[in-house]
Amino acid sequence: MDTQFVWRDELNIGVEVIDKEHQRLFKIINKLFALKEEEKNSQWACQEGIKFFKGHAMKHFADEEAYMMSIHYDGVEQHRRIHKGFRENTLPALEQELEQTNYSQDAMEHFLGVCAGWLIGHTLTEDQSITGKCIRKWENLLPGEEITAMKKVIVQLLFDMFHLESQMISDAYSGEKFGRGVYYRLAYGTKEDEKRQEIILVFEEKLLINTVGKILGIQTNKLDNMLVHAARYTARQFVGRVMEHFPEMEGHELQEENLLSYEEFQKVFESETLQISLLFNTGAGYFSYCEIAPHLLQNGVGTPIEHENAMDEVEKYLMEREKQENTNSKKKVLIVDDSMTIREGIKQLLGEDYEVAVAESGVAAIRTITLNRPDLVLLDYEMPVCDGRQTLEMLRSEKAFSELPVIFLTGRRDTDTMIKVMPLKPAGYLLKNSKPADIKKEIDAFFAKTKA
Repeated sequence: MDTQFVWRDELNIGVEVIDKEHQRLFKIINKLFALKEEEKNSQWACQEGIKFFKGHAMKHFADEEAYMMSIHYDGVEQHRRIHKGFRENTLPALEQELEQTNYSQDAMEHFLGVCAGWLIGHTLTEDQSITGKCIRKWENLLPGEEITAMKKVIVQLLFDMFHLESQMISDAYSGEKFGRGVYYRLAYGTKEDEKRQEIILVFEEKLLINTVGKILGIQTNKLDNMLVHAARYTARQFVGRVMEHFPEMEGHELQEENLLSYEEFQKVFESETLQISLLFNTGAGYFSYCEIAPHLLQNGVGTPIEHENAMDEVEKYLMEREKQENTNSKKKVLIVDDSMTIREGIKQLLGEDYEVAVAESGVAAIRTITLNRPDLVLLDYEMPVCDGRQTLEMLRSEKAFSELPVIFLTGRRDTDTMIKVMPLKPAGYLLKNSKPADIKKEIDAFFAKTKA
């Protein structure tokens, strides 16, 4: 892998002593990348390179803290805690892992991924706030105002960090599957209070590749170990920066993190305890930010990632993703109906042979189709507010969905209705009161025909 840590002008914060040290740390990591790639590199060279990186990181922390003191920056104590955590916990654990594995390729990738991710997040979040690039804090907010404030913080952070012009497209994301998604859970708490705040970030895979991967200089179009480790630490600092703006989160520290499968992620949504569930289109991929009420948390979701098992857990996570993608060749069917009975009945009927998703309205259907394009949509014609015809009109107005196969579900045969929707090119009609075997037969026949 031809990895090259890429310095960009927007990483400069405008403070010379800090910017120069950031650039120097980037160069050192690039040197370590090169040592890792050389088959004949010596363990001694890696050891010396890591010592060099550690020495400069410590100098950077000291210089940065001195600068913050000189300008009377009120966030200096928080920065000291962050520096201390990296210096006294993260780096020693990574060094121990390198020594125990004799500087194996996997351990080097873990070390470099964590250090690169930490440096990316540190430069683009905490250090930017030193120069006053910080949105004001919100206190005593009503729920609606909190969502508005959270939206503003996230949109601004995505721009500050990655120059992405993002738009919030829903403040009620309900856990629809991202086509190729990464589901990352973070649990925060305080030593004094047993209640925890749980945050789940959902990334479209290409968003991580187009942001963190781009800075890392990774040339592939898929996740690898180093990118996942870097993304974890960048995401941690992103969340930390969000939390800065809400006083009730002051003093909370990370207690647990997990990489979740989509099935594990779904279990969280089944509990219906989400306080905030926002969905964004960043232009480089979709992103969701979710918060769960601290007093309603359920334990046992995913395997906690610790320093000791981080390499194994990330490797296992990537292997499971690849295995699932290689073995899951089922066609995707989306069922859109305002009746839960109809949705669940058809889902059970088709679930063995197809990957089935459901949506209870036309608007929810558009969102589901956007995030995870199906091979066929079964669309209820007689829904309230936004009926089947209006939903299909919206789909056909988008070039990407102009040819998406849609079969109408209807309670009665109505020739006039069928004639009206012909210009929208439906793929057919199904009577809801047909026998289950006949409905299944129609769907099987549709896919057999398209395959032929």
